[in-house]
Amino acid sequence: GGYGTLFPFVYAILIGFPMTLLHIPGGELLIEAAGAWILLGQVNLYKRVNELCMEEEDIRAELGLTDPPLYEWWALLPPPLDVVVGLRQVHFLSEFWRVKRGYPSEKDVIADELFPFISMKDRFTLKQFFRRPKYWFWFTKEWDDFNNISFLQD
Repeated sequence: GGYGTLFPFVYAILIGFPMTLLHIPGGELLIEAAGAWILLGQVNLYKRVNELCMEEEDIRAELGLTDPPLYEWWALLPPPLDVVVGLRQVHFLSEFWRVKRGYPSEKDVIADELFPFISMKDRFTLKQFFRRPKYWFWFTKEWDDFNNISFLQD
């Protein structure tokens, strides 16, 4: 994680992009490898956030979690769907450190009100996410679930 993930990505882009512009063989491969590297780093990050949130019973209880909050493989989804798990990762990592340091809980307007999917305690599947618009945005909170769409059923 951290610099070990970011630096190889940045260097591969910084070297691969000019190589591609100058038609030097291997430039495209470097850029593609950088993309794969950063995605695998994201999967690892989400896995680690799950481990942190679940490893201590008191932290898990304070966070209100019964299962890990993230599906790691969501990092491999195309934008904007990868942003869903990315925002949840940031939220749960910050909540983990809040609990670990003993800070009091504060209202998070962005995660709790504007984009409720960010702070949901339940880990949801793609079908569940698409079926339940009340978790998407502040203006869809009153919408009914899409239970009549057969391919969205579990």
